[in-house]
Amino acid sequence: MSGRSEGFFSSRWGLILSVLGIAVGTGNIWRFPRIAAKTAGEDGSGAFLLAWVVFLLLWSVPLIIAEYAIGRRTRLNPVGAIALLMGPRYGWMGAFVAFVATAIMFYYSVVAGWCLFYFGHMLLRPLPLSVEEAWTIWNRFQAGNWPLIMHATMMGLGAWVIARGVRSIERASKVLVPALLAIVLIAALRAVTLPGSLQGIRFLFTPDWDKLADPQVWLEALTQNAWDTGAGWGLILVYATYMRPQHGVTLNAFLTGFGNNSVSLLAAIAVFGTVFGVLHTQYDQAQILAIMQDSGPASTGLTFIWMPQLFARMPLGELMAVLFFLGLSFAAFTSLISMIELATRVLVDMGMDRMRAIGVVASIGFLAGTLSARNLGFLSNQDFVWGVALMISGLFIALAVNRYGAERFRQEILEASRSDMPLGRWWTHIMRYAVPLQAGVLIVWWIGMAIFGFPTNLDVRTWRLDPNWWNPFRPYSVGTCLVQWGVVIALLLALNGLMVSRTLGAQARLSKWTQKKEEEG
Repeated sequence: MSGRSEGFFSSRWGLILSVLGIAVGTGNIWRFPRIAAKTAGEDGSGAFLLAWVVFLLLWSVPLIIAEYAIGRRTRLNPVGAIALLMGPRYGWMGAFVAFVATAIMFYYSVVAGWCLFYFGHMLLRPLPLSVEEAWTIWNRFQAGNWPLIMHATMMGLGAWVIARGVRSIERASKVLVPALLAIVLIAALRAVTLPGSLQGIRFLFTPDWDKLADPQVWLEALTQNAWDTGAGWGLILVYATYMRPQHGVTLNAFLTGFGNNSVSLLAAIAVFGTVFGVLHTQYDQAQILAIMQDSGPASTGLTFIWMPQLFARMPLGELMAVLFFLGLSFAAFTSLISMIELATRVLVDMGMDRMRAIGVVASIGFLAGTLSARNLGFLSNQDFVWGVALMISGLFIALAVNRYGAERFRQEILEASRSDMPLGRWWTHIMRYAVPLQAGVLIVWWIGMAIFGFPTNLDVRTWRLDPNWWNPFRPYSVGTCLVQWGVVIALLLALNGLMVSRTLGAQARLSKWTQKKEEEG
């Protein structure tokens, strides 16, 4: 089919590695250790880990199963896929899913550029020995043109990879994802050899059972699953359009979910082991946890301020710093590739030539990302607005399945492949009830927290209404979410007929193309 990336993934292994490239990102290496520390009790973070595994099975894996199945069955981007499942008038919901991932792409490329810059800096310059030196590096970086240059570099590299087709995505993933896994494993093994590191690792895995009664632990665990597995983003759905028909869905989804969370655990072992191993002689446990919980501007505190100077204080620290930021760059880049591919696929399925679509996406991505590259406040706002919108995306995926009929979906689409592991009715019940309930709870929680100024605990007696909660010009207000979501949804509703007709109008040609490729092997 003209303008379309040719072929399927060559093997199930290639598909799994590519999807792991989506799932494993900065949320695993950057955010997960900080949230594990933030939700810790006096004895440790084990209660959070338990809740996190529960929501892997109640949120991430069920949605990943749905995305794999929808993509394999429809061979269309989220706009066309949801229009086929729910009816043409609902195509705007798929467009919203695609837009949220694209809006994240705008600033995620900037963050990926930070990682690449720090990799180069750690490779060529001495490591900072103090907080002041670390802040000097960060401030000089932000004050110059490097954020914009690195943003352009990452967008350009991502566009170059997907311009070469799905096989190029697969080849890149086969190199970058195993390299990333090896780097994280090396970092974890090095961390456990540091004197005092076992105290941190023991703290990571030790449960404080009283914390299981704390709703915030469960809410943070659900949020982490929603943000770091890629479930409900529409990205896995697009990669699944390149699945071979004989490959099953359920096994892929479990490999994706558990593979992603295994990387998060290894990253947490590396970070907890390093932080405790380096600081245990200077600070007590509470002070070390405070350092790990520090988000800093745009959540940069632990990763860009503390980790470089911690590496400077340990043997082989220079090498570990280089590997750490190289791994972080790989994680960010593989996720960025999938976001560029999703936006490109939307335009291709609407009839645009693929190379032209890539140029449009890369150009708009660069221009839109310059605001985040120049202004950390704007980046933080976009991260908040579209991060919360991911819950809506997950909800829309679940609604599409339920509109089609969750049990019918399971029998006709999921159980159709003989090469797959069987899937019981548990999935039907989770998609019908659990996923919509979880999405609703998360949306209400985040909006409620914004209205009350993000209180540090869930004791409502201490909460105070933020008088500016409605102000759309405040970075973390409810108003900024409602205005931005409202503008996008109104625009998509107005364009719904055009988007759906152009996308589904190509369905017959797409079916012929798919049949031809299947016959070719």
